[in-house]
Amino acid sequence: MSTTLIEIDDLRKSFQGKTVLAGVNLSIPAGGLTAVIGKSGEGKSVLLKHIMGLMRPDSGDVRFEGRALGAMSHAERRGLKSVMSYMFQGMALFDSLTVYDNIALPLREKLRLRESEVRTRVERKLAELDLSEVPGKFPSQLSGGMQKRVALARSLVTEPRIVLFDEPTTGLDPLRKWGVFKLIDESRRTFGFTAVMVSHDIPDVFTIADTVALLDGGKIVFSGTSKEAMESDHPVLKAFMPGETALSGGYVPE
Repeated sequence: MSTTLIEIDDLRKSFQGKTVLAGVNLSIPAGGLTAVIGKSGEGKSVLLKHIMGLMRPDSGDVRFEGRALGAMSHAERRGLKSVMSYMFQGMALFDSLTVYDNIALPLREKLRLRESEVRTRVERKLAELDLSEVPGKFPSQLSGGMQKRVALARSLVTEPRIVLFDEPTTGLDPLRKWGVFKLIDESRRTFGFTAVMVSHDIPDVFTIADTVALLDGGKIVFSGTSKEAMESDHPVLKAFMPGETALSGGYVPE
C-alpha cells in the first residue's frame, strides 16, 4: 500500500469574493502520478500553486509527510522547495538563454552549485532526455515537442522528489502529446519522483495516471484509479469520455 506523501486538508481559496477552492481534500501517494482533472476554470492550477507554496489558502492546509505547510518555518519551506519542481503550462523557457543555460538555471539559482557540478548534471540530463544535439540552441529554434523536453529536463535537473505539471501537453498534436506523456511516465519510473499533473487530455492522461482526482464545484468529487474513473457513472467524468457529448450535460472540458 502506497504511503501518502501530500495530504490536502479542507483547502479553501476565494478571489474577490468568488470561491475557487471550497474545501479540497485529497491524498497524494508517494511515487505515483496523480492527475487532477476538471472543467475549465475549476481552479486546478490554483490547487497546484497551493501545493507549491506559491499561494496561501484562506483556510485549510497542505501537509507534506504529515507536516503542515502553514506551520513550517522559512527554512523548512525553503528546504521543501529545493526538493520540488514545477513545469509550467507555457514552459516558461527564457528565449535569451540557450538550452544548456535554461536547464542550468535552477542549479545556479536554487542550489548554487559550482559550475563543474552544474555542467555534470546538465550534460547528464541532456543525454537522458535525448537533447545532446541542442545545448547551444535557443528555444525559438526548437519544435514545440523539443521545447517540452527542455522544460522537463529543467524541472528534473535538481533531482526533485516532487514534480508538478500544469497542462504539459497544451498545444501539441496527438503524436507529440503521446510522446510527452511517455517521456513523463518513463522519467517518473526511472527517477522515482512523485508527480501531480493538471491535464485536459482526458481520457488520454489515464494511461499514465495511477490516481485520478476530479475537481468540480471547488471540491474533489471523485478520487480513484484510472480504471475506476473510466467506469464511473459520475456525470462530469462521463462527459469527458469518448462517445459522450459534453455539451449536452452542460459540461465543457478544457
